[in-house]
Amino acid sequence: MPAPTPFSLPPLPYAEDALSPVISANTLSFHYGKHHKTYVETLNKLIKGTEYESSSLEAIIADTAGNADKAPIFNNAAQTWNHTFYWNCLKKNGGGKPTGSLGQKIESDLGGYDNFKKELTTACVSQFGSGWGWLVSTGGKLKIVKTANAEVPLVNGQTPLLTVDVWEHAYYLDYQNRRADYVEAVIDKLLNWGFAEQNLANA
Repeated sequence: MPAPTPFSLPPLPYAEDALSPVISANTLSFHYGKHHKTYVETLNKLIKGTEYESSSLEAIIADTAGNADKAPIFNNAAQTWNHTFYWNCLKKNGGGKPTGSLGQKIESDLGGYDNFKKELTTACVSQFGSGWGWLVSTGGKLKIVKTANAEVPLVNGQTPLLTVDVWEHAYYLDYQNRRADYVEAVIDKLLNWGFAEQNLANA
C-alpha cells in the first residue's frame, strides 16, 4: 500500500457539467482534473521529508510567502488553496445581487452592487498575465483586490470572501482571449453568495 500523501485533491462541490454553459465540462475537466491535481501532487513531492509535511496549507503559505528559496512550495501550496476556494465560489444558477448582511456591506463599503461588479470586473480584466480578482474583508471593510500568479490575500492579512480565477486555463477553451466575457458571465451567473456570506461571518 502506498503511504498516504499529506494533501489530496478535494472533490468538486458539483458535477463537472454543472456550470455549463458559462464554464464547460471540458474546461472543468482540464482545470480541476489536470491543473489543480498537479498543484496538489507537486506540493506533496516538494514537502516530503520537510518541516511542512504535517503543516496546514495556510501555515505553509504564511511561512513561505516572499521567500525566493521556497517559491516552488509557496506557488503550489497557494494554488492548491486558491483553486479549492475558487470552486466553492461558484454554483449553478448563482450570481445576481446579494442580500442580507453581505448585500448591506457591499452597499456601504463599495457603493452598491453595480459598483462592486464594475470594480471586480476591472480588477480581473486589468490583471496583467495570470492571477486572481478577489472580494476581501480587511479591517472590517470590504475591498476589491487583485493578485498575480499564485499570490493570495491571506498573506496580506485580508480575508478572502470570493475570487475569480483569471489564469488563461480557467477560460481559454470556452472564451479564447475574451477574458472580459468570461468574468462578466461568472459574476452574473455563477457567484456563490452563500459561500461569501459564510466567509464574511468568519472574518
